[in-house]
Amino acid sequence: MDKKIAFLGAGSMAEALISGLAARKGSQSANIWVSNRTNDNQLARLQKEYGVTPSRDLPSLLRGADVVLVAVKPKDVLATLTQAREFLRKDMLLISVAAGISTASLQSITHIEMPIIRAMPNTSAAVGKSATALSGNEYVKEKDKQLAKDIFGTVGMAVYTDENKMDAVTGLSGSGPAYIYYLIEAMQLSAEQIGLEPQDAQKLIIQTLMGAAEMVHTSDKPPLTLRMEVTSPGGTTEAGIRVLEERGVKEALIECIKTATNRSSEMGIELSQKISEGMLSN
Repeated sequence: MDKKIAFLGAGSMAEALISGLAARKGSQSANIWVSNRTNDNQLARLQKEYGVTPSRDLPSLLRGADVVLVAVKPKDVLATLTQAREFLRKDMLLISVAAGISTASLQSITHIEMPIIRAMPNTSAAVGKSATALSGNEYVKEKDKQLAKDIFGTVGMAVYTDENKMDAVTGLSGSGPAYIYYLIEAMQLSAEQIGLEPQDAQKLIIQTLMGAAEMVHTSDKPPLTLRMEVTSPGGTTEAGIRVLEERGVKEALIECIKTATNRSSEMGIELSQKISEGMLSN
């Protein structure tokens, strides 16, 4: 990828994307520019490890940039974009991974009618397995969509959705890794209680989850059918599933995702209000 990509922010998500981009065949790491507020050691490490160009000089960072990728915490978006907006142009693609901040809020900060894409990756980007949802404003063209998809394709898979569904994506896949980790915690505790060695249990749990996910991914059968094929009448699986049903585990998980989705919506409204208030006070 020969595009100049300027990162505003150099945290874990930025590094995951930088790693994915730098590893892509034919990419030129020097075209990846990165900035943060104060952490010189982080910038030096990213330069040494990936060959990127660090800079806190906004004119140099943003001059000629094809993509400006906002990778700061949501609370820092207003200050970051306010400082950068005089160097932004209509022909740049602005991408934000800041959770809860709408493309409308981002555009109101920039004061520019430019293509803006909102991205919701998850932490599995660190191992190249992110599930990322993308949504864009009215100025996003097909070439912008493809460029964003190429960028996030370096750390997993990416799909487009309507922006009004981004809160649902946050509740499902954005927070999703934590639900799986929670399940693994429970399986590890059960392994201890039934007498398995922790290191053996860890291997068995990981392979079981990976195998089950691959079965769902490659099979044309729905998860219900796959589950029923494992569940022999009167067998061990049936006994275990019965406990899950009695304890309402399925209903609890559904409610978990709905609650996370609602909280994402609430946070988005709160952040939009803070951005509006911050802009009025400037």
